[in-house]
Amino acid sequence: MKINRRDGRRDCRGAHRERIRQPSRRVPGAVWIAVILLCPALVLRPGFGSAAETDLRRSAVVRAVERVSPAVVNVATVVRERVHPGFPFSGDDFFRDFFPDFFNREYTRNSLGSGVIIDGRQGHVITNHHVVSRASEIKVMTADRQEFQARILGTDPRSDLAVLEIDVDEPLPEIGMGDSDDLMIGETVIAIGNPFGLSHTVTTGVVSAVDRTVRSGEMVYNHFIQTDASINPGNSGGPLLNINGDLIGINTAIYQKAQGIGFAIPVNKAGRIVRELIRAGEVRFPWVGLEIQELSEDLRIHFEVPREQGGVLIRDVYEAGPASGGGIRRGDILLRIGRERVDSLSDYRSALAEYTPGNRVDLELFRDGETRQVMVVLAPFPPDLALDLVEQRMGIEVEETGRSLARQYGLESAVVIKGVRRGSEAARSGLQPGDLILKVNQAETPDVGAFEKAISRYHQLPSLTLFVRRGSTIYSLTLPF
Repeated sequence: MKINRRDGRRDCRGAHRERIRQPSRRVPGAVWIAVILLCPALVLRPGFGSAAETDLRRSAVVRAVERVSPAVVNVATVVRERVHPGFPFSGDDFFRDFFPDFFNREYTRNSLGSGVIIDGRQGHVITNHHVVSRASEIKVMTADRQEFQARILGTDPRSDLAVLEIDVDEPLPEIGMGDSDDLMIGETVIAIGNPFGLSHTVTTGVVSAVDRTVRSGEMVYNHFIQTDASINPGNSGGPLLNINGDLIGINTAIYQKAQGIGFAIPVNKAGRIVRELIRAGEVRFPWVGLEIQELSEDLRIHFEVPREQGGVLIRDVYEAGPASGGGIRRGDILLRIGRERVDSLSDYRSALAEYTPGNRVDLELFRDGETRQVMVVLAPFPPDLALDLVEQRMGIEVEETGRSLARQYGLESAVVIKGVRRGSEAARSGLQPGDLILKVNQAETPDVGAFEKAISRYHQLPSLTLFVRRGSTIYSLTLPF
């Protein structure tokens, strides 16, 4: 404090300045506290500390997409078709084969879908059957804009799956198979696609249901995952992920009648089918070695089967078939295949369709008032049983034509009906000895070996379509099988 030299009074201004200056000795501590408190706000300001801000925004969905996206590809197809603008059956393969002169104009159409690389060294890509069916040319474009010509290794219309192969110089990013058996209703799922070859599309949703059966046209698809994540033709064939980025399904845009509903093929089912497609080019339907018929009321009473048991009757057991080694007998009632209850022939086929040859499956049987479990290893259908099966189920015997008869029809060889069992479905349909069988479903049958392979391929179907030639007339005929 200063003293006024003139009158000895204190200088109040000086005293005031001293009072102001004294607290200033504590200011540095307060400033540090303020700085510490303000630091997080300063770091999170736009343009300041962007790396930290990005880390906060990188959610589980973002991390899953970043991890899997390099393995998601665009699948572009070109379909070329020769048609006659006024011919009403221009889309039918049968008429295309036998009336080629009508198809004198070529049309080209393009389609886009997605796929996912499952083996980066071998160049194996999963997509949907409907994405590549009838394609004349297929191109695969990766996330880093590499483009490859692709060829079909195998395709399965029943599951809507196909496997493509591309030639690679260096391994590509790939995705491993996850597990779809422990899905929870309501858990978050992510659908990824690459519909245009430019960038990925990502949609999210939840698992709405599992084990869904979907009917699309004449096809019935079983055990699908239902989700509310948007699945459209663009991301059809791409992966469905859980929140951890694990592959749980393959998206498929087969059902467009309802908004907000998507379906995916469970990855465990897809894995079995893909292995078959890579190994054999097609999915062989498994064979148990049983002949089955539905239980009538009289049969149910005769075998003393309670109504609540359901089941189908085992009419016959092939001696060399998989079931013969398990102690299964003629007259047993088959109740379940795995976890699937079997109450009809349709149930029987649907349950077996979830397996491939080589799989082990538990069968539940009813015999003498008791249920029992039998384990069977499924096998492919043996072609050498095909002719016996056709005679048993359809009532026709076939053989290969002699050269002279084949030449009358302008053919190198052909399959001819040798005999028709009286009272059989074939006899009631008008088939006669001497008729030629040109095709079974979509498989051409120029000789008996091809006929046996066709029957082996379609042995599980409830009916077969035969393309028959009699004289100069060609017609098709569908028979129960």
